[in-house]
Amino acid sequence: MSDKEIKIITKTPTPKQYNNLRKAVGWHCLEYERAEKALNKSLFSVCAIANKKVIGFGRIVGDGIYFYIQDVIVEPKHQGQGIGHNIMKILMKYLDSHAPKKSGAFVGLMIAPGIESFYRQYGFDFLPDDSPFMCEGRNGH
Repeated sequence: MSDKEIKIITKTPTPKQYNNLRKAVGWHCLEYERAEKALNKSLFSVCAIANKKVIGFGRIVGDGIYFYIQDVIVEPKHQGQGIGHNIMKILMKYLDSHAPKKSGAFVGLMIAPGIESFYRQYGFDFLPDDSPFMCEGRNGH
């Protein structure tokens, strides 16, 4: 499948689409109502669509001061095609607009082991205590 056939659009997946992605990458599925509530509380969401199917997803949650990138997921058979990077570029553009550098905002995320370099290219780094939590400094310090 070529990149031209994959579109990244501003969209929140259905709980079923979300759980299908979670299952595809080995994450546990969530109860429908719980997933629906969480997804609807996202500040911003994007989906990667191929042949009318959601094959990737990423979202931002937060309160306007604290922002967290959540659920950057790409179906394994579509990984390595730049889809995750395109999702992150759009998420970071949203953050540049809603949490600009030196605004006092905090941007963080939790990572799966072994993918640190993916997020480092967007300015994220580990906190000093070697936790799996990474953050991208927008607090002006």
